Amino acid sequence: MDLPLDHIAIAVFNIEESTKRFTVALSAKVTHDEVVESQGVKVRFLEAGEHMIELIEPLAEESPVHRFLEKRGEGLHHLAFRTKNIEAEMDRLRAQGFHLLQERPVPGANNKLIFFIHPKSMDGVLVEVCQSVAKDP
Repeated sequence: MDLPLDHIAIAVFNIEESTKRFTVALSAKVTHDEVVESQGVKVRFLEAGEHMIELIEPLAEESPVHRFLEKRGEGLHHLAFRTKNIEAEMDRLRAQGFHLLQERPVPGANNKLIFFIHPKSMDGVLVEVCQSVAKDP
């Protein structure tokens, strides 16, 4: 299975302040901003050399990311890996006994379908699997 790293997601309280730090420290460039209402977050993608960083800021206290920040503070939220067939990956991982947080892929940021593997199945790390979706012409 070829599942290359797509991005590293970092939960933050203030996306603007965090952007300043990452752009200065890593010479990162902002490539995409989006609000993902279904996940309760504002996201900003930064390109840092060959790698993508996703900053995620909660929209409200009810957001799972807000609860994450309250419990753990700012920092690594998840690792995301890219696939060409998200349905097949879900089936493969379920068959191997992994606990998935979604029954079906859901819309994510940056025109992708996503699902998450529970941290208990991945040594304490939340893992996202994502697939790009063709944009409408």
